[in-house]
Amino acid sequence: MHEICNKFSLGLTVLTFALTLNGCAVGPDFKQPAAPAAAGYSPQPMPQQTAAAPVLAGEAQRYNAKAAIPADWWTLFKSPQINALIERAFKNNPTIESAQASLRQAQQNVIAQQGFFFPTVTASYSPSRTKIAGNMAGASSPGVQGNGEVITQTSVSAPVYYNFHVAQLSVGYVPDVFGGNRRQVESLQAQLDAQNFQLQATYITLASNIVAAALQEATLRAQIRDTGEIVRLNNENLEIMRKQLELGYIAEMDVAAQEAATAQEEQSLIPLNKQLEQTRDLIRALAGNLPNEEIPQMFELDALQLPQELPLSLPSQLVEQRPDIRAAQEQWHAASAQVGVAEAARFPQFTITGAAGGMASAPDWMFKNGGSFFSLLGDISLPLFDGGTLKAREQGAREGLAQAAAEYRKVVIAAFQNVADTLHAINYDAEFLKAALRSELALKDTAELTRKQYALGYASYQMVLLAEQNFRQAEVNLIQAQATRLGDTAALYQALGGGWWNRQDNPPEHRQPRQQQPLQICPKMALAEILRRLHPYQKKDMLHDESAKKTRIVFGRTGGGCSGRLLGMAEIPCAGKHRSG
Repeated sequence: MHEICNKFSLGLTVLTFALTLNGCAVGPDFKQPAAPAAAGYSPQPMPQQTAAAPVLAGEAQRYNAKAAIPADWWTLFKSPQINALIERAFKNNPTIESAQASLRQAQQNVIAQQGFFFPTVTASYSPSRTKIAGNMAGASSPGVQGNGEVITQTSVSAPVYYNFHVAQLSVGYVPDVFGGNRRQVESLQAQLDAQNFQLQATYITLASNIVAAALQEATLRAQIRDTGEIVRLNNENLEIMRKQLELGYIAEMDVAAQEAATAQEEQSLIPLNKQLEQTRDLIRALAGNLPNEEIPQMFELDALQLPQELPLSLPSQLVEQRPDIRAAQEQWHAASAQVGVAEAARFPQFTITGAAGGMASAPDWMFKNGGSFFSLLGDISLPLFDGGTLKAREQGAREGLAQAAAEYRKVVIAAFQNVADTLHAINYDAEFLKAALRSELALKDTAELTRKQYALGYASYQMVLLAEQNFRQAEVNLIQAQATRLGDTAALYQALGGGWWNRQDNPPEHRQPRQQQPLQICPKMALAEILRRLHPYQKKDMLHDESAKKTRIVFGRTGGGCSGRLLGMAEIPCAGKHRSG
């Protein structure tokens, strides 16, 4: 056992020394792209305040570059129904569950790849019962064992029967000399970050879809009421015209024209009801329900409030806030690291393997009197000819990097366009609401004056009905304009990133946009911890000098047959910050 301790500890010391072979990682170091040099979202300055109208959702909205974007921005509409539905959807919607599972999968992929920084340690035990043929037994018999037993032929051509036991501990290590594994971990870490941003985007998209569906339902309910009133007025007018036809006051052509107009209004009511039912189906699906599982929330426009202060992030902030931009940046980062992986594959690969154990005809003699053994093997391999495969893979990785960079720029441009479109919509839709209100008020006055003229005998009842129909149609247009303003506000919060960094259930490192740095892991410190745990019978000193960027590991025996013997000491230079495995 004393000999096994010496040999195996020597192998571990050599393995520790081999870690000093780890050098710099080949390939490009990813640098966070600079924010676009844009001072605003349009060539001309945009107004800082929208138009106002004295009606629901007609308040003037002001932009504030310093205003925070809350993670629960939908609560600004002051609708308990929307708040409850979004909370329910976050818990039950399978899209959230899928994104969360993808994030956990990406985390495990990173952990699995980090495992290659550590040596592999394998223990094996192989008992066997063997019969050697008589004509082979003389040369193949194990012979004299440590316990004095002789395993050999007892007579010519007699077979040999014996038991044999082999136990060994194997250690293998692949030094990451050129950083191929470090780049692979860096790539997977970037993909993990990208998946986290995808999860945040899923939350934001789900909330925005629910708000949009709620506004759609509220708008349809109001439209159905007003359209139903228009249909009633048309039917009433039709009955009057039929009586006038019987009395000979009007022609049959006039009645037919009114019947066609009434049928058209009734026809327009059918798709509105269809859209309402489909919207309810959508809301149930967003909440994670089946179509037959009703939800209690119903939505009306007059139960919503329009936020009067709107955030307006600077262009330099937008690239940090939008989860789709951050995800595209991390995909770019991952593609950059893959170039390093492909480059490292073209350099020499180093492998160190060691084994120590014992073998004997009886288990208790495996490590006694010559039963022990060990081996230590180093291997260096360099691809000399592969038909251009590795070179093509490297070039492919570089093309993937170029593609990821172009994709990032495309996402940034689309995001800026999204914000610009939303800002223009907010400003012009406020003007449209103001104009729609003026039209609605004018037609309302017309309807009231027509009713007064009818009371005085100066207008027919048909004129009253026609004026009422025009007023109801103007009401429908006003309702659509009100819903559009509310929808524009929700779209702005989504376009600016949705405040994901303020989510309290986010890990602290994900709550605020941060500078991305290439992943740096010190495998020397990781292996030192493995060595400490592999040798509980040794005294270890592991001193890390942060200022000198090196670690000193000292191994010394403290008892038993190996008392007082120094096994090894290594001073290992370390680069970057240490991250526990």
